[in-house]
Amino acid sequence: MTRTLGTAGGSVAKRGFDIMVALAGLILLSPVLVAVALAVRLESRGPALHWSRRIGRGNSLFAMPKFRTMRLGAPDVATHLLSDAGDWITPLGAFLRRTSLDELPQLWSVLTGDMSLVGPRPALFNQDDLVALRTAAGVEVLRPGLTGWAQVNGRDALPIADKARLDADYLARRSFLLDLKIIALTGMAAVTGHGVRH
Repeated sequence: MTRTLGTAGGSVAKRGFDIMVALAGLILLSPVLVAVALAVRLESRGPALHWSRRIGRGNSLFAMPKFRTMRLGAPDVATHLLSDAGDWITPLGAFLRRTSLDELPQLWSVLTGDMSLVGPRPALFNQDDLVALRTAAGVEVLRPGLTGWAQVNGRDALPIADKARLDADYLARRSFLLDLKIIALTGMAAVTGHGVRH
């Protein structure tokens, strides 16, 4: 299946693949999910999960789960906008971010249809600049992804305009083979921590 996923058939196949992988991941990784949740609760006060308000397909809002990596009371903005981000991120949180383990609960969002395995990373509800650039490029038609083309081409280090450009590039080029490539590159980035600022 090398054709683009823009057709109805391709979209159905992509959704089927998302469901299959997300369900398998949640089952196989359940011991890891439980262990990380307990570690987060033991390290600092607060819940194991943080539900972040994000922009989904069609620029609609949805609640996206992540393992909590910051102390309670942290400002609800993109981490790179915090001048004192290191003061808010817990020691365990820094490890979870570097390895992307904090993103694993989003397999639930993939299963429920709020997200896809691959797509533009969901913008925060207040990232108006990124949302505007994506909307101008037509990217809002896509489900946001657990990982994405911009994610494996710079991650946190990318300027907003470059993220939007790469998201538009993914929209134009998307295919099953490209998704597999992005998933493989994501695994490598998780191991090396490449592109993570905080």
